[in-house]
Amino acid sequence: MGGETVYPESNSHKGLKAMKAFGYAAKSATSPLGPFQFERREPGPRDVEIDILFCGVCHSDVHTARDEWGGAVYPVVPGHEIVGRVTRVGSDVTKFKQGDLAGVGCMVDSCRHCINCDDGLEQYCDHDFTGTYNSVDKRSGGVTYGGYSNTIVVDDHFVLRMPDNLDPAGAAPLLCAGITTYSPLRQWGVGKGQKVGVVGLGGLGHMAVKLAHAMGAHVVLFTTSPNKIEDGLRLGADEVVVSRDADAMAKHNGTFHFILNTVAAPHNLDPFLALLRRDGTMTLVGAPGEPHPSPNVFNLIMKRRRLAGSLIGGIAETQEMLDFCGQHGIVSDIELIPIDRINEAWDRMVRSDVKYRFVIDMASLKQETRAA
Repeated sequence: MGGETVYPESNSHKGLKAMKAFGYAAKSATSPLGPFQFERREPGPRDVEIDILFCGVCHSDVHTARDEWGGAVYPVVPGHEIVGRVTRVGSDVTKFKQGDLAGVGCMVDSCRHCINCDDGLEQYCDHDFTGTYNSVDKRSGGVTYGGYSNTIVVDDHFVLRMPDNLDPAGAAPLLCAGITTYSPLRQWGVGKGQKVGVVGLGGLGHMAVKLAHAMGAHVVLFTTSPNKIEDGLRLGADEVVVSRDADAMAKHNGTFHFILNTVAAPHNLDPFLALLRRDGTMTLVGAPGEPHPSPNVFNLIMKRRRLAGSLIGGIAETQEMLDFCGQHGIVSDIELIPIDRINEAWDRMVRSDVKYRFVIDMASLKQETRAA
């Protein structure tokens, strides 16, 4: 591929001690995922080693591995919705001990000293956060490898405490889909007495409906699929509107305090902006491969409406979200798969043929490595 950077199949640079790890990787933008052996660093004083039990499957895994956003570094081991058991901790780690249930989300490092990191907003680090996969590993000089693997070693600042009362497989997608939707709901003060819209009922949208409902808002789901009405109501929506029905949409014009748009495909934003009341906000969290058509500026200026965006959440807010989900018994609706079905799962996810998140059972990877 033009301009592609290829790293060695090892992260044991800069004199770090390393250990063998196993996972599934994409070797190119067009190759299927397949078994891959690589190296993780041995835990340092501030590190936590986690035996991965479950890893959620995010649409961004596909975008990255297929180089649809550019910048893919091969081989790519995806996965940033990770839940597992702590197996070792460094000498300076106090928050975790062996046997704890722990999670890792989209970030494994940041600069720690810019204004955004100081504010607990590591996702907006001025010097770029280190992604759980496909990022430059500051420790090794290699590339980070994600959760489609048997083990991971992460700085304790970026490790989360998982609520013990939640199903760990269903909780895995909270580390991305959960925080991606929770953060804007909290940022824009969603709560009782508010009318809140959720656009799209996929991996993100179904979490947004659950969370907004638990926050006490009146939740309206917008979907293009009439066959999702029943599911939307089951998940916590007070109303479901088929967005292709112009009359049904018009009945809600100018009434929403907040709309969370989770759709990851280019579409016309104006029909949804028209639903906002004065000073209402629509926040985008879906990341389409192509830009949305530009909205009509009069839809914004005539009611002082706002169009915004949001990117995951900081570590403190992610822990807050996990605790909130523990208190309210919220997990993702999932389909659990063995790792050898990951390519099929990706194809189905691209077709929106999943309700509503695939999660890999990593016991299947351990069986595969033992067989090998």
